[in-house]
Amino acid sequence: MVLKKIFILLIAFLLIITFTLPGFAEPSVSAKAAVVICADSGEIVYSKNADMRLPMASTTKIMTSLIALENGADDNLITVTDEMVRVEGTSMGLRNGDSVSMLSLVKGMLICSGNDAANATAYLISGGTKQFASLMNERAKQIGMNNTHFVTPSGLDDDGHYSTAYDMAILGAEAIKNPVFLNICSSRSVKAYYGSPPYRRVLTNHNKLLSVSENYIGVKTGFTKKSGRCLVSAMRRDGKTLVTVTLSAPNDWDDHEKLYNYALPLVKSVSVSCENLPKLKVVGGKENFVSVALSEKIDYTFLEKQLSYTYKIYIKQFEYAPVLKGESVGYVDFYSGGRFLKSVDLITEKDVLS
Repeated sequence: MVLKKIFILLIAFLLIITFTLPGFAEPSVSAKAAVVICADSGEIVYSKNADMRLPMASTTKIMTSLIALENGADDNLITVTDEMVRVEGTSMGLRNGDSVSMLSLVKGMLICSGNDAANATAYLISGGTKQFASLMNERAKQIGMNNTHFVTPSGLDDDGHYSTAYDMAILGAEAIKNPVFLNICSSRSVKAYYGSPPYRRVLTNHNKLLSVSENYIGVKTGFTKKSGRCLVSAMRRDGKTLVTVTLSAPNDWDDHEKLYNYALPLVKSVSVSCENLPKLKVVGGKENFVSVALSEKIDYTFLEKQLSYTYKIYIKQFEYAPVLKGESVGYVDFYSGGRFLKSVDLITEKDVLS
């Protein structure tokens, strides 16, 4: 099997790790629907009406922001038009004629929940909110959000705009894989540059959990009269990463703390590794082969008592000398239960001179 012409699938492994989980009474929460999942494996740790279709308010902006970043959001300035900001509700303060970057729009969505920022993003990427909603729904299907339908980029109420606690959890888990998204949503405040003329401003995050503990790493709040209080959060502690969602939750902050206290002892952080990595053949070098290694350490959060994960190794058939230490010569794809986890580069462990 040849992949991308220069890589070959050399070997695939299945590894099984067994561990014992403690038992705890499930907490009582105020939310109409709630879920806790392992961010890496997608396993459900806690569930209450997790597949009930409900409005999700401004947590919608997780998807809008992710799409913006995946479309190359940067610091290049664009001009805001009246139709971009003709929207009710929370705002980052954009006005017709302002200059703003797509990256600042993402900050405006995630930090101060700007409906104007979400609308502007939709127009910039797709030319309008209806066209952008189609893009949102397409992306939702790609990550397995099977009970979700987006109508607005901001999360304003609409009968056809709904999701579930579980779907929003897998969206949150997908979003925090993006390092720029993670950096913004986990910040208590950020600097953004916009206006006419543009100037630097400080935006303050609405997520109170970030002030409770440094272990919280996001993600997004939401509220309308119809939806009630909605919250998607993520926590990383002792190598474990969990995502929690509550929809229609009068006491959402308290719900999330209860759910993390319940869920954290039930999951394990496992260092995922590869056994017997192959050596790369070197042509025209002082040595014929060079050892390779994973470019980074990988820890994943799992719930299952018997954890199984697989990996496939893809490596170049050969490389011409000279080969430098740290050169990428392949990659390893990791899976659990058929779910793709991550792709990690294979790098050379030393120089091989010609």
